[in-house]
Amino acid sequence: MKKIAMRSVRAALQLIPKNLKNKLKQNERLTGLYVRSVRKSGLFFDAPTPKQTQALYNYWLEVNESAFSKPAGKIDGWQAIVFGTDSQGVTEGRLKTLSVKTCFIAGDIDKSTLEKNIARLDDQIPTLLLNGGDSLQEVAIGHLCDALQERDLVYCDTDELNINGAKSSPRFLPDWNPELQFSTAYINTGVMIKTALLKSLYITNQTTIAEIVTELSLTIKSLAINHLPLPLVHQLPEKKGELNTLERVKTVIEKHTNAKVELDEQFSVNRVCWPNSNPLVSLIIPTKNGKALVKACIESILEKTTYQNYEILLIDNGSDEQESIEYFSYLDTLKKVRVIRYPAPFNYSAINNFGVEHAKGSILGLVNNDIEVISPDWLTYMVGHVERKDVGCVGAKLLYSDTRVQHAGVVLGYGGGAGHAHKNFPRFHTGYLNRIVATNNYSAVTAACLLVKRTHFNAVNGLNEKDLSVAFNDVDFCLKVKGLGVNNVYCAEAELFHHESVSRGLDISPEKAARFNRELAYLQTTWSDFIANDPAYNPNLTLKRENFSIRSAVELKE
Repeated sequence: MKKIAMRSVRAALQLIPKNLKNKLKQNERLTGLYVRSVRKSGLFFDAPTPKQTQALYNYWLEVNESAFSKPAGKIDGWQAIVFGTDSQGVTEGRLKTLSVKTCFIAGDIDKSTLEKNIARLDDQIPTLLLNGGDSLQEVAIGHLCDALQERDLVYCDTDELNINGAKSSPRFLPDWNPELQFSTAYINTGVMIKTALLKSLYITNQTTIAEIVTELSLTIKSLAINHLPLPLVHQLPEKKGELNTLERVKTVIEKHTNAKVELDEQFSVNRVCWPNSNPLVSLIIPTKNGKALVKACIESILEKTTYQNYEILLIDNGSDEQESIEYFSYLDTLKKVRVIRYPAPFNYSAINNFGVEHAKGSILGLVNNDIEVISPDWLTYMVGHVERKDVGCVGAKLLYSDTRVQHAGVVLGYGGGAGHAHKNFPRFHTGYLNRIVATNNYSAVTAACLLVKRTHFNAVNGLNEKDLSVAFNDVDFCLKVKGLGVNNVYCAEAELFHHESVSRGLDISPEKAARFNRELAYLQTTWSDFIANDPAYNPNLTLKRENFSIRSAVELKE
């Protein structure tokens, strides 16, 4: 009944005249009441309900039963450290049945004893790191040891196990995702590690597994991390100490970097603001006419942005509306704005490449003309990320005019091509694994608001004018930049509106449909590996919808 009622409310909202709806949106009390009501109801636009998730997981477990009984390679021995306490003996008892060579509970012994126990660990065999109360699937050790070959550490997916032995709440994790580790400490149990590497760290009885992973990733640039996409570790339903873990990860980041880290207790995420050298940022904004959109875009940048070392290049692609032409002439008189004419036919890639040729900044920003700034520090956060040596493209959190999520990272494989993660979710929804509210890595981000170093842009020869004039050029660009050995970042702290029409119908003229199909085919051919298995996603999650639900029965049979 609640779902029907919610749909009725949404249908009714569509009937409200646009001008009245815009006035209602300006009323903060009404908007706040609506958002709070939606959040409280638990009925989000595209989010699967807990009941739906459990049903999908039950079926997933049935289909993948063989994966949990599949024998692994020969195990030469293994050892374990249980972090925190294991008051009920759940973890220690389970490990003993799996023939662990050495096992001790870090949280239950003093500093001196802990140091002696760690020193006694055998360097020739791996060590498993678990949290107190966690238990293992019987085949877990074999699979983890196999996956550790030629790597420094490996982690797996997890779920929860109640007292009746029923499994629920799976956490299907991405492959190694450093920004997600910094912001959410997503790797926090079920880690198999080379023992010699573990011994290089200073470990106390208060240390957490998330700290260990974070510290190693910040101190060993060549750290080889593997991910096993199977829920082999079962956690207790009630997990405590999340904020303490984030606080300890925050301390590790601040110890090894110059970043400022704020623990956001409301959303349980760390917000990491990396230092920058105050480089000149060239914001390139293509347009044809569109005075109202351009006005809102540029004025919001000029009036709200706290980072000040930027220039705006408005690339006029043949405007013919007098009011737009006059307004653009006015903009050209402003200190921070230059208007440059591009009279050739529309080609999104070519227009932006043209803009880069006229840009003066060492940092390039590709920005759509229907972007509007929300968070004043958007550019500060994005510049901090993009200046890092191991970062390529940086994208922003973009919202539709009605505050639904339009972009929070791009996932390869959606619809056979690419799509936006968590599209249509409410603004303040946390998303799967907190990935809407937490800065994390994606294989690609949208060029509706994207920063990149000029050196990276030049290294991949910019956007592909020949093969991708309209669609997927930003995805292709991001993947080429990623191929340079850097990571692309979705920056959750950079929040902006993207007034892209949510009701606009598809243009299915034969010519444009043919062009789209050609560009999709190019993406599918060029980046088939990413489309088949996006490392920033998880193979157990659906590619039919953009909501991070578990693969359906239909997909599992395909």
